[in-house]
Amino acid sequence: MVLNYIWIAFFLIAFVVALARLVFFGDVNVFTEIMNSTYDSAKTGFEISLGLTGILSLWLGVMKIGERGGMIDLFSRGVAPLFSKLFPDIPKGHPASGSMLMNISANMLGLDNAATPFGLKAMQELQEINPDKGKASNPMIMFLVMNASGLTLIPVTVMVYRAQMGAVNPADVFIPIMIATFAATLVGVIAVCLKQRINIFNKAIMGFFLGMLVIIGGTIFAFNSMPQEKANIVSGLAANIILLSVIVLFIVVALRKRVNIFESFIDGAKDGFKTAVTIIPYLIAILVGIGVFRASGAMDFLMDG
Repeated sequence: MVLNYIWIAFFLIAFVVALARLVFFGDVNVFTEIMNSTYDSAKTGFEISLGLTGILSLWLGVMKIGERGGMIDLFSRGVAPLFSKLFPDIPKGHPASGSMLMNISANMLGLDNAATPFGLKAMQELQEINPDKGKASNPMIMFLVMNASGLTLIPVTVMVYRAQMGAVNPADVFIPIMIATFAATLVGVIAVCLKQRINIFNKAIMGFFLGMLVIIGGTIFAFNSMPQEKANIVSGLAANIILLSVIVLFIVVALRKRVNIFESFIDGAKDGFKTAVTIIPYLIAILVGIGVFRASGAMDFLMDG
């Protein structure tokens, strides 16, 4: 409902601002710019979705192999002591736990492209057990906060982008990102726990954050002792080895259980394609609304005063 009002406001405010620019400043191009922005934003939204389709199909295909091979269920049981405290409304053994774990793990490795499909899959599964389909449930809110805070141990993607843009030392943001995302996750989880009346002093929750603190401290120490160029290579190599190892593990376990691996992948990839198609209208709607708001000059007025 709130999003509905925000989206309507984008257009109404844009129209009023554009009209003011036309009447008081003689800007005869403003309405043309606004309409052009709608076409460009719609095109951009579709192109983003198109690029996401392949990634979603790939990783949801891999997830389906892990699900039918039993690995997702195993992961769910492994994180049950922690997730049962952070997400008390999720039934024991629900597949959403496995999807959330995969998303958080991919984020920790700085692999945004891998994390996105897992996050969308987790939200779909959480929606299935949501008693009020029109409102975000407590588990959805907690997961969204953990996802948005983006706890990152190895910011591979950021370092790659910095290297491509010619940064002298692409890895010099390594430690600041790790500390910032850990602090964001800690504060976010504590805030949601207080709101949802979850005991933050539970052994599982405290153990998780203390464990992460130890891992982060160890990672910082290890990478600080390396030359920067070597740190770039090692971080990228470690993240991709871990990711490929997970894929191979899913395949091997599914093979032992005599699962039709190829068909499982295809079924999961179909789900990924459906998910990508489903989000296209939402993405286009948001981008068009923002585009209209910006093209009218309302965004500049809001930012500059």
